[in-house]
Amino acid sequence: MDIDEFRRQSRDTWESVAAGWESRHEFLSDNMGLVNDWIIDRTSPASGQVILEVGAGPGDLGHRIAEMVEPGGRVISTDFATAMVDVARRLGANRGLENVEYRQLDAGALDLPDQSIDAIVSRSVYMLLADPAGALREARRVLRPAGSLTFSVFTVPDENPWFAVPAGVFVQRGHLEPPRPGIPGVFALGTPTRVEALLADASFDETVTEPIDFAFHYTGADDAWRSLLDLTGPLAVLAARLPADALAATRAAVIDGFAPFRRADGSLDVPAQALAIHAV
Repeated sequence: MDIDEFRRQSRDTWESVAAGWESRHEFLSDNMGLVNDWIIDRTSPASGQVILEVGAGPGDLGHRIAEMVEPGGRVISTDFATAMVDVARRLGANRGLENVEYRQLDAGALDLPDQSIDAIVSRSVYMLLADPAGALREARRVLRPAGSLTFSVFTVPDENPWFAVPAGVFVQRGHLEPPRPGIPGVFALGTPTRVEALLADASFDETVTEPIDFAFHYTGADDAWRSLLDLTGPLAVLAARLPADALAATRAAVIDGFAPFRRADGSLDVPAQALAIHAV
């Protein structure tokens, strides 16, 4: 893998879906609420602290924390994609937050002083990075000696049909190559053993991991498909390139794959599982 090319493509991808993340920020906050709650509970934000959010997206996690570190504390809300930073800034302004600093930063090369951060939080980011080991070393560098890193990744495909089903359809229909070992992706850090090894190499001494089961709730088939196009990054980019007939057939196959999760009223509750991690 050409790391520089991967990073360029990754940045372009997340820039392209920022508008979708803005329009669906409440959907993300609601559906991933259990994950946010776990991260916040383990972080235990306190007044006066400086907390860094890595890969903030629309910023809902950091915005909640910003309210908890008052008075005197602040959140540094960062993302690799400039458009995502702009989304978080707008949504934070809508909440009236004045103690959040918004910055475009690469998780693998944080432009922050050594030992300047009390805690780092992140949701669904580290598994997508070209060099997660390097990013975790950067996290350790900027944390104060007693500082903590609390984040989540997704576990394995069998526990996450919300993504495994559409990704499988894209592979089966020849629109996407099968995932290769060692390549960044939704399930790249899906086991505690892998995550714990990376954290140990980054000089984190104590690690707690816990699976969190939840579901993505869609009002119906159209909502599920629209969510895929709005939020799922690489799949959304691929879908945008498909001819109309191939796109319609792909949509039909994805919705058919979600059939086991359809409720009597036509809504869908598609299972998901995150691995939540707290490291010191």
